[in-house]
Amino acid sequence: MEHLKPTSANSCPLTPLTFLERAASVYGDCTSIVYNNTTTTFTWTQTLHRCLGAASSLVQMGIRRGDVVSVLAFNVPAMYELQFAVPMSGAVLNNINTRLNARTISVMLRHSEAKMLFVDSHLKLLAQDAVSRFPSGIRRPTLVLINTESLTGDSRSTEEVDNYLSSTTTYEDIVNKGDSNFEWVRPVNEWDPITLNYTSGTTSSPKGVIHSHRAIFIVTVDSLTDWPVPKKPVYLWTLPMFHSNGWSFTWGMAAVGGTNICLHKFKADDIFSAIKHHNVTHMCGAPVVLNMIANSPNAKPLQNRVVHFLTGGAPPPAAVVLRTEGLGFNVSHGYGLTEVAGVVVSCAWKDKWNRLPVIEQAGLKARQGVRTLALTEVNVLDPHTGLGVKRDGMSQGEIVLKGACLMLGYFKDPIATRKCMREDGWLYTGDVGVIHPDGYLEIKDRSKDVIITGGENVSSVEVESVLYSNPLVHEAAVVARPDAFWGETPCAFVSLIVVKDEMREEDIIKYCRERLPHYMVPKTVVFMEELPKTATGKIKKSKLRIVAKNMSPPMSRSRM
Repeated sequence: MEHLKPTSANSCPLTPLTFLERAASVYGDCTSIVYNNTTTTFTWTQTLHRCLGAASSLVQMGIRRGDVVSVLAFNVPAMYELQFAVPMSGAVLNNINTRLNARTISVMLRHSEAKMLFVDSHLKLLAQDAVSRFPSGIRRPTLVLINTESLTGDSRSTEEVDNYLSSTTTYEDIVNKGDSNFEWVRPVNEWDPITLNYTSGTTSSPKGVIHSHRAIFIVTVDSLTDWPVPKKPVYLWTLPMFHSNGWSFTWGMAAVGGTNICLHKFKADDIFSAIKHHNVTHMCGAPVVLNMIANSPNAKPLQNRVVHFLTGGAPPPAAVVLRTEGLGFNVSHGYGLTEVAGVVVSCAWKDKWNRLPVIEQAGLKARQGVRTLALTEVNVLDPHTGLGVKRDGMSQGEIVLKGACLMLGYFKDPIATRKCMREDGWLYTGDVGVIHPDGYLEIKDRSKDVIITGGENVSSVEVESVLYSNPLVHEAAVVARPDAFWGETPCAFVSLIVVKDEMREEDIIKYCRERLPHYMVPKTVVFMEELPKTATGKIKKSKLRIVAKNMSPPMSRSRM
């Protein structure tokens, strides 16, 4: 057969931004966004015009193709719109975790060389603190304020902050001054970057994951078909949009003409209220949200409806799955990481499992499952042989991935990129798992430097570095302690240089709280005369994990 070459008609770059244009055509009069119950609502036609207006203004303000634009905001309408508006200006979108401290945010802004920072008005003090830490001579990003109604009662202000923000442009100014018919900046190549997401709060060497338009397009379509999500769902945003861009469902909701129910902050009662008021059909979140729902004292079974809940991260306990499904939720479990932009391994349900006892069904749902269509291959490699482990549900190895939705690499970090994406074609996740005889994957442990608490990744190395900065600490090791509410929490094992009776657990926690984001602070501190070590002098974290696992359940659910 004669070899045919691509033409300009069939080689248009894939990009999820086209989903918004189609949504305005197909679902133009349908509701796109609802915020604060019904105080703020938009249609898909309005959302398209608002995003184009914002993109137009960004270009007028000097944003050029490839520039980084950061966003520090809760799940408000502007946050959703910026997932389209920023890349429509040609810029690279950088969502920042709202739970990080000013020091970490400052490092990320400098590392990304962000030209502009959109910030929720409730986070303006945090943003000001982060930007004030820039060394002299380093350009500060232009600040754009997203005005949101206060739901927290936090109206603090200072003269310094007010002076800094006095000439700040607001998001609505940018939307209204822009051209709502703007010809948005399309990618030259589908491999052009669209997002930059940092994987953790590491201050010394942040890892910024870069994704292409092509990868985001593929993982978005894949996520919609794998869950699956029908046309015109009602999606409740309990998953932070800064978490891998809401696992790519920010763009996905436009593809299917969904209604985005945005919540600034929420408790269990807010979830049940939103479900009832808006007829919610779908929602995502870390297992901590499942715990919030299952353990709510005001939880009542949903009436005449099923809400589909997709969870990821640490496997949800079977008891939590049972309680949540008893309320009328249909829980699905998947596996993904920032490097793949969404869920790429899911526990695809088999009809024959419906005949099993409910406790066995819950156990099956806690497994990560099989690859989705976006992945070419997933495997678990033996660390000694480099070959796939036996499919016996017991032989452990490192989980590796291969497919079109993988990241381009880590920003400004070729060494970390090569370590993760090796010449054998696999992306090495650092997660330990097994494969069952039916081909379903199950995570058995996280990489030893990462703890997942409430959906947040905590680097034990970073927490340990803070502990070691305490002049009284001789040795320190941080491992995961199982927690019924958060999934895992950091547990610190510490030996002191000089044993002092007045040194208490509270003192260590207070010391860390002053130097770390609160979710990274150890919830438990165990003092030991000497930490266990291997023959080569390395601390035996495997033994400490056993100790932490066998501790009595923690009583408090506070984040510290």
